[in-house]
Amino acid sequence: MDEKILIVDDEQQIRAILKHLLADEGYLVRTADNGYKAIQIVNEFRPDLVLMDQKMPGINGIDTTVKIKEQYPGQTIIILTAHGAVSFAVDAIKKGAYDYLEKPFDNDKLLILIRRALQHCKMSSELSRLRNSINDKYSFKNIIGQSRLMNQVIEQVKCVCETDATVLLLGESGVGKEVIANAIHYNSKRKDKPMIAINCGAIPTHLIESELFGHEKGAFTDAKEAKPGKFEQVNGGTLFLDEISELPLNDQVKLLRILEERKITRVGGKKVIPVDFRLISATNQDMEKRVKQGKFRLDLFYRLNIFSITIPPLRERKDDIPLLAEHFMYKYNRQLGLNVKTISQKAIECLSNFNWPGNIRDLENAIQSAGILSQGDSIREEHLPLRIRGYGSLGHSTEIKGSLDEKVKKFNSQVEKEIILDALRSCNYNRTKTAEYLKISRKTLFNKMRQYNI
Repeated sequence: MDEKILIVDDEQQIRAILKHLLADEGYLVRTADNGYKAIQIVNEFRPDLVLMDQKMPGINGIDTTVKIKEQYPGQTIIILTAHGAVSFAVDAIKKGAYDYLEKPFDNDKLLILIRRALQHCKMSSELSRLRNSINDKYSFKNIIGQSRLMNQVIEQVKCVCETDATVLLLGESGVGKEVIANAIHYNSKRKDKPMIAINCGAIPTHLIESELFGHEKGAFTDAKEAKPGKFEQVNGGTLFLDEISELPLNDQVKLLRILEERKITRVGGKKVIPVDFRLISATNQDMEKRVKQGKFRLDLFYRLNIFSITIPPLRERKDDIPLLAEHFMYKYNRQLGLNVKTISQKAIECLSNFNWPGNIRDLENAIQSAGILSQGDSIREEHLPLRIRGYGSLGHSTEIKGSLDEKVKKFNSQVEKEIILDALRSCNYNRTKTAEYLKISRKTLFNKMRQYNI
């Protein structure tokens, strides 16, 4: 045990008893006989816990607590107070102390309180570490890009993140809309509150209302108990509605009302519940076209489009491809235990010359696959997916045995298999999206996969 405890008490006998008790428990212990010395020792010793007597000459325990908390807001302090002086202890807790214990105290009770306080301290430190880790993960420096277009996007994000404005993110699938949404939230005043993302296109139509607005017990057949919706769960944070263009028209009306009134009523309920949230939405669709087609409400579009950011496709920011490729190389080194150190110039040229219909997600999948295939410290051109390096790299027809017809058939089969594999990787192995991407039916895709043992 290496937890450090500082005992602050003007009575030498109490200091000695407590030091002996805590040392026997394995704690590292220092003592101070007044508040001024305690402040000095806290600076040097940096204890995990301070046991502070309330009544001391010079500066009392509450004032000492306040001064320590000014310098070290996370410092855990337990106040030791005389019997009947609970009001002082309560005042100390209001000013930052963790808890109090009345004298004379039971040693076992004191040790239990100390363990609980130290556990609280550890949890607070871990929470702070995780929060700092998340904030670092979503800082602007982790938005990969040095191209002019991405610099413009980053500047827009910096402008809007400190406000509470509703934001609409526009861009093709895979350009990184959720990354930008996270950057806005974690650099805003709401960063210590939840960030909840929901894909409007992935929820069955009959469940969207319940997911967003919640429901009361018995509101419908499967409503066994009351459940808060995402607007309640976000609780002062940010709600990210991806694929907002897929929201059904009747739910668009309800979303519009919530944006105007900042109140919700659960499905099957009557109680009006105030909600506090910031809304970021995203789409890969032409919203003005959707409005003209009658598939999206114009008044809701105006409410969502207060501040819009268009994220460019990867084909328009090819200067960023080498940086992104290197970023994903290191990412999958960590995640998959790879040891790739470089990407060859030829491979970079192939990546830069490709059009990237699946954008950044497509590039990430390609680098992950290439890193696995490399089995060494460098990704070379031949490790890249076939559609990226060009189908001419399959090999010369002389390498395929048989007649001309047989060679053509085998060659075409190889090409077709590689195209299907690449499409599957690009669509994260979602067969429905892969079939749409290849412009074939799901049944045809399944038959081809069976044919090629995929």
